[in-house]
Amino acid sequence: MNHATRWGLRPVINAAGTMTTLGASRVDPAVRAVVDDMLGRFVLMSDLQRAASGVIAAATGAEAGYVTSSSSAAMALACAAAITGDDLAAIEALPATAAPARIGIMVSHMVNYGAPVAQAIAASGAVVVPLGTAALCETWHLRAALTQGLVAVVHVVSHHCIREGELPLPLMIEIAHAQGVPVIVDMASEYDLTEAVALGADVAIWSGHKFLGGPTSGIVAGRRAMIRAMLLQNQGLGRLMKAGKEAVAGAIAALEAWAERDHAAAAARETAIVAAWQRDLAGLPGVALRLCPDWTGNPITRLELALTPATAGLHAWELAARALAGQPAVALRDDLAMHELLHLDPCNLTPDEAPLVSARIRALLAAAHDAQDGGRTGWVAEKRARGTVSIPWLEQGDA
Repeated sequence: MNHATRWGLRPVINAAGTMTTLGASRVDPAVRAVVDDMLGRFVLMSDLQRAASGVIAAATGAEAGYVTSSSSAAMALACAAAITGDDLAAIEALPATAAPARIGIMVSHMVNYGAPVAQAIAASGAVVVPLGTAALCETWHLRAALTQGLVAVVHVVSHHCIREGELPLPLMIEIAHAQGVPVIVDMASEYDLTEAVALGADVAIWSGHKFLGGPTSGIVAGRRAMIRAMLLQNQGLGRLMKAGKEAVAGAIAALEAWAERDHAAAAARETAIVAAWQRDLAGLPGVALRLCPDWTGNPITRLELALTPATAGLHAWELAARALAGQPAVALRDDLAMHELLHLDPCNLTPDEAPLVSARIRALLAAAHDAQDGGRTGWVAEKRARGTVSIPWLEQGDA
């Protein structure tokens, strides 16, 4: 039975990537089978987390591991662990702290992943300490903050971050560890499972439901003392963010499936999809195509569309919005739409779905050219319109 159809949900063709707003990824069939099996059983959650710790440690090289409800929850709990250690009274008191608990993060890493990363840090009770400026963080910025007192430092690996002038992770770890301060690395959407741990990160965080293809979860690897302190947060803030047995079992299964995955075959499939898009979209007026390797080094190459609105007939954000409004919805990656750039991501598409993406783009641009109904207002007007958040199904009484 197609429950999406039964519940009146529009089907989505996802050319945007592993976006939480789209359900992140297709869960691997082997993972779904494990989750289904676990949902019919009772287990001691401590036993399940013990099993998860072993699998995570083997996959990452860390001393121990932990599965949380999401990677943002993992960030809050890692920061909480840095504040309290294994002090149960302090754990129960959070987010209140006996003294200010300062956690540093580079200004260029204070990004929004759907919510501000600084909010996830502050949810632990921490005082967020910005390091450096928007496009420059030097060693003295970190050393000065450490001198004034930090309980941890956070480093984010994300395409949202400003990479110009950032403090490299190995140097950040070196400086922080010299003062006995742990480093927490948020790398939710990254393929690499070992480098941060090998460099000495005290905690490294991945999303279980993005490239790993599991259910919603956060996968944490790190030093045994930090993982222990994170687990103890279940007597406090962790209760608000608890992962069910399906999430923990699914994360274990996703890591096991990732280890068995034919990565070369997956890369070949994605390369073929992008090549087909290049052929399908070649020669469109006002659209320049370029292969775009992943910003953070993941083994993904996307197709970039650079629009000239006067010729193409639509601004990039208009094209993305109209594609999403269709039936089925076609989601395009529009992070850089203000620069008239869109990206097509192949990682979540089947070979049958991929041609529908380029066909929708061609059809929308042709319709806009005929109707002359696009490209009339610029990014300022679009940004102004986005200043009001709407939830139509609530506001229109459809609930």
